[in-house]
Amino acid sequence: MQVMTPRGPAMAEIDEAEDPRLLLVMTHGAGGGVDSPDLLAVRDAALAVGATVARVTQAFRVAGARAPGSAAAQDEAWESVVNALRERFPGLPLVQGGRSNGARLACRTAKAVGAVTVVALAYPVHPPGKPERSRADELREAGVDVLVVNGDRDPFGIPDAEDAARLVVLPGENHDLNKNPARVGEIVAEWLTRYA
Repeated sequence: MQVMTPRGPAMAEIDEAEDPRLLLVMTHGAGGGVDSPDLLAVRDAALAVGATVARVTQAFRVAGARAPGSAAAQDEAWESVVNALRERFPGLPLVQGGRSNGARLACRTAKAVGAVTVVALAYPVHPPGKPERSRADELREAGVDVLVVNGDRDPFGIPDAEDAARLVVLPGENHDLNKNPARVGEIVAEWLTRYA
């Protein structure tokens, strides 16, 4: 499904649950796509617990850009995508999330789009090697409960437990969370059952 945004078209790949109980909208990080192993595992696990899943390729990526640009522009485009998806699937509780930069985006926009919770995969607390440039405030200011799933070897850091409703740190995992993506999916599915 193509969605026009103020920043150009975005694309949503939708997998509908047979008897949907919620809408899960997920997106990629700054350098990746919606077919990363963890996002696919989350899709599969979420479908199994009754979530219709939309994996969104953001407008900047559709346009061929490698970086999302300003947070304000990224947020504006994201909000228009989520609003279009909510119109297509009315009445379903909205859960939004993403990996890395997409997790930051989901936290920043959660209140604006009316999400009931956020799923943050590989939340990038700071740029690699620069812990003084913390982005934890976006996580703390989401305004809804946030599930964070990070690897214990993530060079972007690991959030503090008090900054999330639930923090799961997976041993041996790096920023890509591709060592055991099925486990990532299981953790997210268990979280989603609280909101379905």
